[in-house]
Amino acid sequence: TALAMTLLVDAIVDPFLGRWADVTRSRWGRRHPFMLAAAVPLPAISGSAGMVVLKGIEIDRTEVTVGEFARFADETGTVTKAESVGGGLVYAAGWEQKAGWTWRTPYGQPADLDEPAVHVTFDEALAYCRWAGKRLPTDEEWVHAAYVEQREAPSPPFERGKEYPFPTGETPEGANCLDDCGPTVSLDYSAALMRGRGHAKAGTTKPGVNGLFDMGANVWEWVETPGKDAKGTRGGSWWYGAAQMRRGYTASKPRDMAVVYIGFRCVRETGR
Repeated sequence: TALAMTLLVDAIVDPFLGRWADVTRSRWGRRHPFMLAAAVPLPAISGSAGMVVLKGIEIDRTEVTVGEFARFADETGTVTKAESVGGGLVYAAGWEQKAGWTWRTPYGQPADLDEPAVHVTFDEALAYCRWAGKRLPTDEEWVHAAYVEQREAPSPPFERGKEYPFPTGETPEGANCLDDCGPTVSLDYSAALMRGRGHAKAGTTKPGVNGLFDMGANVWEWVETPGKDAKGTRGGSWWYGAAQMRRGYTASKPRDMAVVYIGFRCVRETGR
């Protein structure tokens, strides 16, 4: 059930709907703290072993996880927007705010540490990357990493220097998208959703171009783009089919939007 709230309305273009859609936000300042069990060890922040070296940058092999974001939040005292207003957004019959849906509890229940961190705004993702000694990728960097194979000796069937139509290669098969990508290893959160099953754990789908996971589908990923109020998202998500995975498909969302199907990954410059 959507959380009753006093509404503010931001207009955005939703490419899936092909029209202007309303993004609802709450004025409420109510906070819902959700803590990970202290007895559960958090995974280490991904270093070079968790990154892929490309031309000029290293990029996270997977989307940033709940466990990684937990270290950042606990060490910095960060309270995300979704936490501070009582929950993030999901699209059902319009945008709905869901009580208690945050990066710790993305579908209203505690997440495993290796699930992608979602319900994170652009600026919260940026703050995490800076804390980890990295930054968010530019749109150009993200696109080049997602579609152009750059490894010296890529694993078959990938070929060095080749540009692919999907981040998974010649076809979208193996990604966690809606209907178009074959069997999925997604977690089943369908009981809480009007559409789709939800995201998969980081690193459990088919590795794609440059050995990266989930550059196509699973969750949209924030990228740095020009503009003050809106920022880019790339790759599509579990809510969409394969069309949103293609290079030419671009989308943007308000930078302060926290949604169940938007996550992120980071890059670091190498000087090479």
